Amino acid sequence: MPVDLSKPLSWKNATGDADTMLQNLQANILKGHVREHLHILLVQFGEGSAGAAEARAFLAGLVPLMKSAKEHLEEVEGFKRNGSSGVSNTPYVGVGLTKAGYDRLGLADRAPSDAAFERGMRDDGTRSMLKDPDIAQWEAGYREEIHAVVLVGDAEPRPAGARLKKVEELLTGSLRVLGKEVGRGMRNANGDGIEHFGYVDGRSQPLFLTEDLEDERRGTDGVSVWDPGEALARILVADPAAPDPATDFGSYFVLRKLEQNVRAFRKAEEELADALKLDNDDRERAGAMLVGRFKDGTPLTLQATPGAHSPVMNDFTYASDGAADKCPFQAHIRKTNPRGSGGFEPPEAERLHLMARRGQTYGKRTDGPGDELPEDGVGLLFMAFNSDLVDQFEFTQRNWANSGGFPDSGSEPAPGLDPVIGQGSRPPATWPRVWGQEEGQEVPAPAQTVTMKGGEYFFMPSLAFLRSL
Repeated sequence: MPVDLSKPLSWKNATGDADTMLQNLQANILKGHVREHLHILLVQFGEGSAGAAEARAFLAGLVPLMKSAKEHLEEVEGFKRNGSSGVSNTPYVGVGLTKAGYDRLGLADRAPSDAAFERGMRDDGTRSMLKDPDIAQWEAGYREEIHAVVLVGDAEPRPAGARLKKVEELLTGSLRVLGKEVGRGMRNANGDGIEHFGYVDGRSQPLFLTEDLEDERRGTDGVSVWDPGEALARILVADPAAPDPATDFGSYFVLRKLEQNVRAFRKAEEELADALKLDNDDRERAGAMLVGRFKDGTPLTLQATPGAHSPVMNDFTYASDGAADKCPFQAHIRKTNPRGSGGFEPPEAERLHLMARRGQTYGKRTDGPGDELPEDGVGLLFMAFNSDLVDQFEFTQRNWANSGGFPDSGSEPAPGLDPVIGQGSRPPATWPRVWGQEEGQEVPAPAQTVTMKGGEYFFMPSLAFLRSL
């Protein structure tokens, strides 16, 4: 029976083509793999037939270091049953190719056909559409033509480092490492993953496995209001270069290095609190208005103060906040996941633009009490899986985050850009002075505090394709 892409998958009950798909799919796609310690290599292949042969040997040589989606899920299940006792959790290795990478391999006619993938992120049209900086302003490793990305991650530094060394030993001949990134997980006192501005990150993910949906139903505040379940079609793409596209799948992968100016963001929080004359504990709401959640993850649309420490609340929509007098239209999480409140599409169409995010923070923080907050050198390695780059990542960045008119507020002024990741000119926006009341105040938009430093589009091919090389 063909793999049913129209709904989530039960991996424990998968048989036939669905089971083969799991055995040939890379880990970290259907379900995030732990990557507290992450290394990313940007690789360029050599030219000509010799360069192609070396690149093929490198990619095939990675396979013994990798695990399938099924192996990853079995490891996770074993850990749930037995803890660390008797469970062999292995590091994650993932690999993706650019369109130029397929060309260097001599596989131009068998490369995936997504329009954004074919253009690439360095393309003038792509950068103009996303309002990204000129390539001259990107970090050096991203300015050149990238052919492959290799990710190596683990919960602990030593296994990740040891696996990275094995990967690097395969980089011989004309293979060239253009750049390296190192990601390190950050957590708050409650153990939740956070980003450098201090807010819980990685919540509200689409879930593609029925087992994960059941965990969400039982282990959090539920899924009765907002169902995170998504069809496999939102993330999987038949691998056109694999031996059997009926069972061999991959996914489009977005990588963007986003530098965070923590000092400027903190200033933006304080200035918004001052402009709205927020006092005492209510000043914390200014930051929550920018993000849409308090630092502990409590959604602003649900309550005016933090307090949902564990589990982080996520079973909500904006149905009771149509006028945005609780959570502003322009808040980051409302811009990038409007939950049916965007006003331009029906809720089921909005869901089609969501991605599976797998980001990780980078940069070491040295600030402590009395020290200056960092202005550069720290940020987020944004990573996301898509089945359609144009309709998922690019749509979200262009039509939601970068659009001053989204969501459709039905009044003036328009909401303005996403205050966290929006790129472009920033008009003033209206913010609720008192939570839950119609009174609002127009305030100049905060300065841009996140800067894109480079990135690229990749396709994470099937293990069957890599073995065939």
